[in-house]
Amino acid sequence: MYTNSKIQKSNSNFQNLIILICVFLIGISANAQCAMCRAALSGDSNVKKAEAVNDGIVYLMVIPYLLVVIIGYLIYRMYQKKKAV
Repeated sequence: MYTNSKIQKSNSNFQNLIILICVFLIGISANAQCAMCRAALSGDSNVKKAEAVNDGIVYLMVIPYLLVVIIGYLIYRMYQKKKAV
């Protein structure tokens, strides 16, 4: 039979997974482009270049968020180890 702590732990893991999925899906739908890039790439002939620039900007935007998530997880794990001791 499940104890209350096991149920809470599984709920916590599920909530963390849902939050992680949402964070990554927000980045997928982003369509970022600065004003200078938009002006340089405007027109029908530069569609492929514009998409490549957008993908590059989104890629560069994701890396700092990923680093913050990894550092936050490491800090969380450190505190959990301290609690267990």
